[in-house]
Amino acid sequence: MVRSIIDVPDLTPAELDALMDTAEDIIARPDDYADACRRKKLATLFFEPSTRTRLSFEAAMYELGGNVLSVTGAGTSSAAKGESVADTAKTVSCYADIIAMRHPKEGAALVAARSASVPVINAGDGGHCHPTQTLADLLTIRREKGRLGNLTVGLCGDLKFGRTVHSLINAMSRYEGLKFVLISPEELKVPSYVKNEALKKKAIPYTQTTDLMDVIGELDILYMTRVQRERFFNEEDYLRLRDSYILTPEKLKKAREDLCVMHPLPRVNEISVAVDEDPRACYFKQVLNGKYMRMALILMLLGLKAGGDRV
Repeated sequence: MVRSIIDVPDLTPAELDALMDTAEDIIARPDDYADACRRKKLATLFFEPSTRTRLSFEAAMYELGGNVLSVTGAGTSSAAKGESVADTAKTVSCYADIIAMRHPKEGAALVAARSASVPVINAGDGGHCHPTQTLADLLTIRREKGRLGNLTVGLCGDLKFGRTVHSLINAMSRYEGLKFVLISPEELKVPSYVKNEALKKKAIPYTQTTDLMDVIGELDILYMTRVQRERFFNEEDYLRLRDSYILTPEKLKKAREDLCVMHPLPRVNEISVAVDEDPRACYFKQVLNGKYMRMALILMLLGLKAGGDRV
């Protein structure tokens, strides 16, 4: 049976650890993986704008020795003619060995996975989830902090529509000794279903606040997010909330010396560019780690390992 990855819980903790181990091995021995996906094709179907995620998937496949077929924007595909997601997935399965898809509608990736005859990777579906960004986040945390448990994780900004936040909470809730600090305007709090399923059900401690500076000193991880214009129906609400939190070098003076500052990008102005030179800034490391984790995931779903051998 073809296996797809739609959300982080599709991967067991052991599989997450194995993916991170593979990514570490790719970093250490890139030449050993240069032909792992020779004669394999990845189709990137992006019906929503993307820079990092799309190019990261494409770079990942090229660095594994494979090839890429791309669709960027609904207007350049048969979706503009009314073709369904299911039919698109069935069609693209005839051309590619694996599909990475981003779509503005929640649940679209699941529909594609049920229709495709090749593995489908969810590259973001509306405000629902973004599992491969979470893989990048987990590898970054493990490489920077040396562990994924016993951490105080602050999530700041748009926690209502932020699919990266929802996926990260779900993933990290499986590790021991976690505490979450949820920092957002009242209007952009983490949805109740995320708190109920990932935090309350597992008795994971969390606090909610609107004031970043009240809690910044207790954090091991600070995960900043932008307020997303594309998720708002009301421009006035977006303009009112977009500058709720702006991280600056001055604010970081109250933070721990070993704080890890993360951001899924793109940023607008929620992190000052002056922070980029701070050794605690890890968001561009996340970008690179995302490529390695997508390489590891492609290999896993295609049943391949270094040298192109079958697992």
